Amino acid sequence: MNHLLTILGPTACGKTTFAAHLAYDIDGEIISADSRQVYRGMDIGTGKDLADYHVNGKDIPYHLIDIAEAGTRYNVYEWQRGFLNAYEDITERGKTPVLCGGTGMYIESVIKGYEFDGRTFPTFDSLIIGLDISRDLRREKISKRLRARLEEGMVEEIRGLIDRGVSTERLIRYGLEYKYVTLYLLGQLQYEEMVSLLEIAIHQFAKRQMTWFRGMEERRGIQIHWLSIEMPMEERIEKVKELWQKQIA
Repeated sequence: MNHLLTILGPTACGKTTFAAHLAYDIDGEIISADSRQVYRGMDIGTGKDLADYHVNGKDIPYHLIDIAEAGTRYNVYEWQRGFLNAYEDITERGKTPVLCGGTGMYIESVIKGYEFDGRTFPTFDSLIIGLDISRDLRREKISKRLRARLEEGMVEEIRGLIDRGVSTERLIRYGLEYKYVTLYLLGQLQYEEMVSLLEIAIHQFAKRQMTWFRGMEERRGIQIHWLSIEMPMEERIEKVKELWQKQIA
């Protein structure tokens, strides 16, 4: 049986930090389920936060980040193949794979075994942990994080991508930060207008993520164990470990 431990939740809920600390505790490695973190050079805008993978002096290995060139196309079928390769690599070395991300279609493609071109996809015995965050706190964290990313140089990052030849059309199609900052750099939005519209778009994106996760539970029969982010990190980790031991017993 292929066992899989998954951490999911809306943007800004602290998935990466929690998954990295959990992986540290269970000798695991992270497989990213984020449709934009696959691209090299798209760091601040996608929230890679690679420093989060350094826990208590140890670097937690991660997979499916920085595996495609910015400006190219990457789809769920390619991600599935990458997931299987990472899963096999991790388990063959005796480590525990921890799938972590907010791209619902990517996560569900593994859990439900989406098939493409008649290719049979293996089944997984999945324990799915959702990080529960109140709407007000989520909105607060999104707004704070957006301002922080702008201060960290997100505009300069995207300007650099354009200077290196990544098409503005492709950046706009990547959505959210890349769409609105590109429109600003093209002179189609004023700075404060860009910030305001982007903030609204991220809030709407988080809402769509939660709609997808609810659909997984209510319409597609996938059980998600929700843990409040207000629960101390240590307690959350212990709860997940307890559920995980029952899952793999």
